Amino acid sequence: MTADATYIPTISALKVKIFADGADKAGMLEMASKRHIAGLTTNPTLMRKAGISDYRAFAKDILSAIKDKPLSFEVFCDDFVEMERQANEIASWGANVHVKIPVTNTAAEPAYALIRRLAKAGVKQNVTALMTLEQVQAVHEALGNGPASYISVFAGRIADTGRDPLPMMTEAVRLMKPTPNQELIWASPRELLNIFQADQIGCHIITVTNDVLKKLELVGKDLGQYSLETVSMFYNDAKAAGYRL
Repeated sequence: MTADATYIPTISALKVKIFADGADKAGMLEMASKRHIAGLTTNPTLMRKAGISDYRAFAKDILSAIKDKPLSFEVFCDDFVEMERQANEIASWGANVHVKIPVTNTAAEPAYALIRRLAKAGVKQNVTALMTLEQVQAVHEALGNGPASYISVFAGRIADTGRDPLPMMTEAVRLMKPTPNQELIWASPRELLNIFQADQIGCHIITVTNDVLKKLELVGKDLGQYSLETVSMFYNDAKAAGYRL
């Protein structure tokens, strides 16, 4: 991001599309109603945390309410034959469905052949959990000129390892430029700033959890006022706690 201290970010100037990431029905419907949310994603981990027990019923319930924005639902098996069966069923649930395919199975076997078959069959995919440029290149080639699909690079998890994800994400944007049917997702962001970083490098989409999305109201906030509010918070909390020295 820019080092200019006078820079004031605005949501209206963003070109990157924001996808809400979650599995809480009320939260998903709330986010889907917002104009600045272009799509929604979920995954088995988020669904388990939300207490979802019937995968198919939950997905179809959400799809019955959200018809005008893309939704991504993930396969949840480790065998590529079964993965393909699940992918075809999930794809049949709606025209706005993208099927999330993990880049490998748990044995580290690449899913590239499956991705290629699904692309040729017309399945819209969201290939997920990528963390290397080699994976981006291979998935990019496997998707080819098939239907509209996403490549999800977990930039936040890359940053968790102490590596700067920006150079890799920038190169991924360059690699995918010749294929307009493919869009790059900046996945697992850790802070609101990541939205503006993704926008700056030309990343197509960023998936954002509801807890980070709630911070959107802070975008462009006067820093002097924010400083004062922070000081007031510390003072009021200490007073409420009854601290004495």
